Amino acid sequence: MNQESGTTQDSKATAVTNAAAPKRAKKSRIKVTRGRIYIQSSYNNTIITVTDVAGNVIGWGSAGRTGFKGSKKSTPYAAQRTMEDALMRLKDSGLKEVDVFLKGIGTGRESAIRALQGSGFEILTIQDQTPIPHGGVRPKKARRV
Repeated sequence: MNQESGTTQDSKATAVTNAAAPKRAKKSRIKVTRGRIYIQSSYNNTIITVTDVAGNVIGWGSAGRTGFKGSKKSTPYAAQRTMEDALMRLKDSGLKEVDVFLKGIGTGRESAIRALQGSGFEILTIQDQTPIPHGGVRPKKARRV
């Protein structure tokens, strides 16, 4: 008889702890059909940022986040895998049409765009935003002998 009463107390204790556990609200996912993809490709890394048309970040990815370390982050293969990983993270966001903005002179530029084309997104525009120096640096002062 003591065993039966012990199990009833155990079930009451678990019922109390379950009721006391706070319910967490689900994170609302943003549904966007059109967005922008920014690809920043340097000599050391490739960073991809996906935003909506207003510029609010939906998702991002980098070669380091994908799992590459050291000099392997700057390879075209790392850029391709980074693009695939970033797009897989937001497949439930409903994104279909994208504008692509490139920045930098790294080796991952082309392969990131090829991975994007192969993923099934409709690319509306591709724009290069790489900063180009105009006017150059200040010349050296004249040498006096």
